[in-house]
Amino acid sequence: MKIISSYSIKGGVGKTALAVNLAYAFSEADHRTLLLDLDPQGAAAFYFRVSSAKKFNMGDTNSLSGGLRRNIRESDFPGLDIIPSSLAYRHFDIALDGMEKRRKQLRRVLEEFKDDYDTIILDCPPNITLLSENVFRASDLILVPVIPTVLSQRTLEQLDRFFSDEELPLDRLCPFFSMVQKRNKLHRETMAELTAAYPQFLKTTIPLSVDVEKMGLRRMPLLAYSKASDAAQAYRTLCSEIISLQENVCD
Repeated sequence: MKIISSYSIKGGVGKTALAVNLAYAFSEADHRTLLLDLDPQGAAAFYFRVSSAKKFNMGDTNSLSGGLRRNIRESDFPGLDIIPSSLAYRHFDIALDGMEKRRKQLRRVLEEFKDDYDTIILDCPPNITLLSENVFRASDLILVPVIPTVLSQRTLEQLDRFFSDEELPLDRLCPFFSMVQKRNKLHRETMAELTAAYPQFLKTTIPLSVDVEKMGLRRMPLLAYSKASDAAQAYRTLCSEIISLQENVCD
């Protein structure tokens, strides 16, 4: 079982769109897939027409594990299940803070799903919190959407510095360019600068697309209703790149 997180310190970079479409793409590739929505906004589950999670006690590892498992919902797509979020998830950090080994609880909980799923996708809230630190330690890959702008570049540098300071594995960080406008000179220059500074950037880029914005109206992944669009093809290519990356690591 592989755990892949969609994470950024900065909001509005295409994080949830990535998680939703990547989960769909993995299930399409015959991976038993679970999408865990950790963001209190609950946008990932909204895109799949799944209602908010029912409240449960997060007081210890067993109650957290049981609560998440009881909230598993089947999606409309074979091989893809969802654990929705709710506003109560804003207290996730408080719950984790009261547990032993508070930075490693999420990994322990998710290990219990390894017999049921091949891939778990985490849609994470922005910012660096105790929950984020759990995500960093639980994930095999941390996909970081980066818009080719100064502010997005700055947050990537902050994340890289945090990993170094906390002695976290830098090879788990997999940044890629999101919402790219190839005709934008600033985007092209920033992409060239960042790929030189961070060789681990994935090759696939996700273009800025109105088709992605329509996900909120359609309430389904872009790959499900606009398979031929440039953005949909990019998400599918990104999924293939990640699968190849995982296979190379295993080899």
